[in-house]
Amino acid sequence: MITEMEALTAPGIHFLDARGPEGMRIYAIGDVHGRLDLLAAMYRRIAAEISQARPADWRVVHLGDYVDRGPDSKGVIDFLIEVRKRDPRHLMLAGNHDIGFLDFLDTPDADGLFMRYGGIQTAQSYGVALNEGGGAWFGRSEAALRQGHAALVEAVPKSHVEFLQSLPFSLTFGDFFFCHAGIRPGIALESQSVQDLIWIRDVFHNHSGLHPKIVVHGHTPVPEAQVMVNRVNIDTLAYQTGNLSALVVEGADKRILVVSGERG
Repeated sequence: MITEMEALTAPGIHFLDARGPEGMRIYAIGDVHGRLDLLAAMYRRIAAEISQARPADWRVVHLGDYVDRGPDSKGVIDFLIEVRKRDPRHLMLAGNHDIGFLDFLDTPDADGLFMRYGGIQTAQSYGVALNEGGGAWFGRSEAALRQGHAALVEAVPKSHVEFLQSLPFSLTFGDFFFCHAGIRPGIALESQSVQDLIWIRDVFHNHSGLHPKIVVHGHTPVPEAQVMVNRVNIDTLAYQTGNLSALVVEGADKRILVVSGERG
């Protein structure tokens, strides 16, 4: 086990020393999960700040999980497609739920991530009632699954599928590495597996040593943004708590920005 002192002195970047690219302000936004209301509120806050401060350059980085659980996954994807089209400085990464959505559209699976963890709400946002008649899906017929899947495939616009398929799994700016879930310690950032970038938890969370860059991630909900010496977790369970969080980086300055709305 690495001691706290060893973690502080190991090669790598400590959060207090980490800097963003010169002249660039970065907003990294945590898991949205269908909360279009909170996403729109966050964008209004960001727009107001940029208008007032007028940084030389900026980026908005989304850490994935746009769909499932919350009420308006379709609206979230529409919103992100539009802002990316309007300005390519809006950047979106893939999360495990986004990939799970694509997997279900490709091959329906009653026991997969999509059906077990919030996909019913995603389908509802496209006007498809996968749980028509009430209750959970499990135990219903294979024919019903195929019928629901076909209806959802028909309802999801091609542009949404192409958007989800286009999402990268990581980005780096300055001393910060952005991904959905985290990294496997000891593996070079450029050699991280997609599976780890969108799924990893304990091995990453329990590592107290420094990484080559500060890892900014979501995926694992925390009551409030969690700032560690080697990572920042900004998944604050927006779909349930009504709190959507972002890390703001400008040079050596770092802060957490939160917008709040109704609890899910």
